[in-house]
Amino acid sequence: MKALVLEGAKNLILRQVEDPKPAEDGVLLKVMANGVCRSDHHFWESGLVPVNILGHEFSGVVEEVGSKVTRFKKGDRVTVPFSGSEGACPHCVSGHSHLCDSLLMPGLTYQGGYAEYVAVPVADRNMIHLPEEISFAEASALGCRFITAFHGIVDRVQVLPGEWVVVYGCGGVGLSAVNIASAMGANVIGVDINDANLDLAKQMGAAYTVNSRTTDPIAAVNEMTQGGADVSVDALGLSQTAVSAIRSLRKRGRHLQIGMTSKQDAGSIAIPVDEMILKELSFITSFGMPAHRYHAVLPLVSNGKLTPGKMVTREVSLSEVNGIFEEMSSFTNTGTYVVTKFG
Repeated sequence: MKALVLEGAKNLILRQVEDPKPAEDGVLLKVMANGVCRSDHHFWESGLVPVNILGHEFSGVVEEVGSKVTRFKKGDRVTVPFSGSEGACPHCVSGHSHLCDSLLMPGLTYQGGYAEYVAVPVADRNMIHLPEEISFAEASALGCRFITAFHGIVDRVQVLPGEWVVVYGCGGVGLSAVNIASAMGANVIGVDINDANLDLAKQMGAAYTVNSRTTDPIAAVNEMTQGGADVSVDALGLSQTAVSAIRSLRKRGRHLQIGMTSKQDAGSIAIPVDEMILKELSFITSFGMPAHRYHAVLPLVSNGKLTPGKMVTREVSLSEVNGIFEEMSSFTNTGTYVVTKFG
């Protein structure tokens, strides 16, 4: 099969490699779409990944089924949660499978979706049947960015109708957060430095947008909301966006940290703790989503209440991914890109 192979930092090479073979409890999946995610960009920047085929936002068709698989058959349309699990640890047993002690993540713990085929392990736990109404390109977002945002907005900070929500960073996961919060009945403000992304944010449901390159976003949010947002979201993982998001909150507000840090911050961000104490602010994080929660998401996508397809800027080929990562480094991307051409 053809696959993008990571051969050191910032070095993806399109190669012919051996087709993967599924385990007894796994399936061989023909990849139909794989989203280009900023998390992959972090791995691409460092080159320090246990596997050499990235990609964790994919959907496809079951090609071959292991002897122990009971829930899937050849020809099934599926999507694959990036936060996979093995099922026996305390977190899996208590319903938090996305926090599994033996995390099964494509493109990190097993070979990922920048390839024609993926061998998905423990398939009965780690694949989701895909309704016919949802395209493969839309479903690629359901592997990571959209479910991470859904779990964060709905389960973690529990956004309510009428609340003010400000989202810093209107890339893939940020646009997903905008779309979901708006669908929940919130008044959403999108913040970004790219006007094209802000236009997309409006299409995804933002009531207002702020270009933080030309306008002080904290002041703008405070003025619009008359005192600060109820919920802030940092969807980028930069010190500047995280701190600005926190400072955009009203007293007793909730901050949702979705964006993971880049090479620049290397895992740590200094936050204004004294200010947070005086305002009784909450700092909440979100990682993936338990597989059983897909039952809440899929009907909303099928009936058009949630619209992940609107943020897909372009369908691309494997050979274009390196260039997209280069654009991510300079924050010049608009929307999201999905690999649908694997030849």
